Amino acid sequence: MVSPRDPDADLFRDDDDIKAVPPNARNPYANPSRWRHQESSAFAKHARPQQQQQQQAREADSRGRVGDLADFLNSSRISPPAEASASRPTTPRFKPVSVAAVEARATVQGTDAEDVGIAPHGPPADGKEIAVGPLINYRRMEGDRWIGSVLVVTKGGGRTPLSAPSLNLRRADSSGGNGSNVDGTCLYSDPRNTFWRFNLDIPMGHSQAKWEYELPELRFASKTKPRVNCFWVPAITESMRIMFFSCNGFSVGTDEEAYCGAVLWKDVMRRHEEAPFHVMLGGGDQIYCDSIRVSGPLRTWTDISNPKKRREYPFPESLRADCDDWYLKNYIRWYGTEPFAAANGQIPQMNIWDDHDIIDGFGSYVNEFMKCDVFKGIGGVAHKYYMLFQHHLPPPPSTYTSDEIPAADGEQGQGVDPNQTANAYVHPQMREPGYIIGPKHGPYVAEHSHNMFARLGARIAFLGIDARTERTRHQVNYPETYDAIFARVRQELSDAASTGNPFRHLVLLLGIPIAYPRLTWLENVFSSPVLGPIKFLNRRMGLGGSFFNSFDGNVDLLDDLDDHYTARTHKKERNYLIRRLQGICAEFSVRITILGGDVHLAALGRFYSKPKLNIPVENDYRYMVNVVSSAIVNKPPPGAVANLLARRNKIHHLGHDTDETLFKLFDKDPGESTVTASHNQVTMPSRNFAMITENSPNNDQNGEAHPGTLLSPRLAPPPPPGSSAGYSQRSNRSRRNSASSSSGSSVLPGHKDGRLPIHAGEVNAGTKHKAASPEDHGKGSDGGLDVCIRVEINQHDPEGRTEGYGMTIPTLDYRGPKPPSVAPPQSANGSRGHSSAGDH
Repeated sequence: MVSPRDPDADLFRDDDDIKAVPPNARNPYANPSRWRHQESSAFAKHARPQQQQQQQAREADSRGRVGDLADFLNSSRISPPAEASASRPTTPRFKPVSVAAVEARATVQGTDAEDVGIAPHGPPADGKEIAVGPLINYRRMEGDRWIGSVLVVTKGGGRTPLSAPSLNLRRADSSGGNGSNVDGTCLYSDPRNTFWRFNLDIPMGHSQAKWEYELPELRFASKTKPRVNCFWVPAITESMRIMFFSCNGFSVGTDEEAYCGAVLWKDVMRRHEEAPFHVMLGGGDQIYCDSIRVSGPLRTWTDISNPKKRREYPFPESLRADCDDWYLKNYIRWYGTEPFAAANGQIPQMNIWDDHDIIDGFGSYVNEFMKCDVFKGIGGVAHKYYMLFQHHLPPPPSTYTSDEIPAADGEQGQGVDPNQTANAYVHPQMREPGYIIGPKHGPYVAEHSHNMFARLGARIAFLGIDARTERTRHQVNYPETYDAIFARVRQELSDAASTGNPFRHLVLLLGIPIAYPRLTWLENVFSSPVLGPIKFLNRRMGLGGSFFNSFDGNVDLLDDLDDHYTARTHKKERNYLIRRLQGICAEFSVRITILGGDVHLAALGRFYSKPKLNIPVENDYRYMVNVVSSAIVNKPPPGAVANLLARRNKIHHLGHDTDETLFKLFDKDPGESTVTASHNQVTMPSRNFAMITENSPNNDQNGEAHPGTLLSPRLAPPPPPGSSAGYSQRSNRSRRNSASSSSGSSVLPGHKDGRLPIHAGEVNAGTKHKAASPEDHGKGSDGGLDVCIRVEINQHDPEGRTEGYGMTIPTLDYRGPKPPSVAPPQSANGSRGHSSAGDH
């Protein structure tokens, strides 16, 4: 990513974004043309009094600039040239005098410190031009109030922000009059940009409402960017309509033109126009930052062939500042790219992160390599902008460097770096009730995990687990973090049940699928000692090329395999998590649906009670669906890989009572294409996203919601066992060959193959199911969830058209005994305790 002020920046802009520099407010004779190299004599005459005033003696700088002194003291202490850094010791033999980062960069670039980040041809930023945004987030519900936030990033800033903008919020139907003004809260500001957050607090009514907002005091660089953005808030008696996506970017080396860019966001917005989404769940990799090692400041480090020298490479303030610039510009570029940018301002988001939000494979390389200064440094910088852009939260005061910064009293780890705060403002840390903060910081990111719990309307709860901050090659989350998460979930579900308005569904967001084919045999091949000589020749002679990654020297795909919950290194933790989830389902009679991404294809995994137990799905607390939707932008794997995974789709046994497999969802390939083998009905190697909608118990027989007229608010009693109520109630436009019985029917299938339908909501799954039809999706009334995975028909279609594949997840009515405890004490070596019944 290049700076917006560099000539190459126009490569990332639309024609409408390239505009003349606005007139200098302090000099009316400034030429508006950005190509003007010299101003007029009238400009110089007007500017002369200001120049004379600036040449007058000034007061001493209280910050104490030490640039000249540092230059003098360090003049004889010259570091080796960058070209030789790979072959010479990387640990400096002296401790240079520290200079504030802003001054140091200004000295190198030949500019004044106050002008760092300001366009050389034009006036200083006034803080009123939007660099990127707006971005809208959903945060939580408080009683009958919808709580959210809007983020905009403006150009310019510093320790004192240049302006204090406000946001105007009003109902789109004008019933609220002129609306209300919301003052912005500055989260972070430095000479480059300022991050403004606007808190939204909206009353929820008995019907969904369209709201709109604008930023009257700010201006957009693009002429095509909408000045007014709209979003939808659900009725107080209804659940939110959910959109789910992951892998929202291209990997390094992808031919982006072959995939027409991020065009599936056009289809997202078309679906949003048909029936508005109330929330958009990002399952990780909302942005791809891998190219920092190819065309960014980590290129020199990546090119070091000696693993020991690469591990010992320092991460000083200068490299941190370069990486900070790179991550900031990458976020501004991607979050300003249409049509993704349009969705950012109109569909409220909730996000967790994954490795590509940092760098490919972060957390899954060998421990010795992950602990190196460079990985800890970029982990801190990536976390800073993840907090700002994706959570609208202030970052830590400073991020990791290899410079020795002593901790102050009460601080843990490294102290606050004065170089990073010299010319920046950081808002004090915010603690919000929607977050479950991990009890201790991560092993490679020196920050605490941010897990989320929220109510998604009347009957759906949401839990997002941060599965990256604490990740290592041998764990996903700390045991203490799981304890904190499940304690919060139990408290929330118990509180809801005590009010008479229980949750019927819990949507769990994970970055990676948890019900997925095993690739242990491939892990064994890639980690085999047989590959040792080839790895050695790769390091010495480059044999094998890109088959081996440039970080720890292992097979490039091994970090992806080690990321999976189904990897052998995560097998016990995965089983432990599933058991605890089943315990929650049984205790509160709530149906858990898991969302996962990462794997760049669509699939639908399921856990369920073994057929020999003869438990109807409506009473089966072990029945959990894992909706796998990936990627919305990145290229899919070859069809041969998807077909191989389909061949590996076996029925696995978790203990003595639970089976797991992928469900045959894909009755055909999208459109007229042929992307999979005839035997493959379980994995779809095409770009996709998912939609999830409750079949509201308030819907009438035509699928129209009448909140508050059929049932008491928020409470939808479960249908009696064997009932077919609701599932067959659909509009006259319904497809006649879709399932027409209850999604929770107690009629058991006549087979024992879990890859086939095991309840009525799975009958005729795929393109013929009512959940795949825009006219019928979510129009039932049994309280189940309609799931539709929208799959791209043609990667060369610039409109990003998709075809839907659907099925229905029934509610749970379990009134039996509670299952045994699934949280045994930890063993002496610190690993989790588990039952002896394993996964096979």
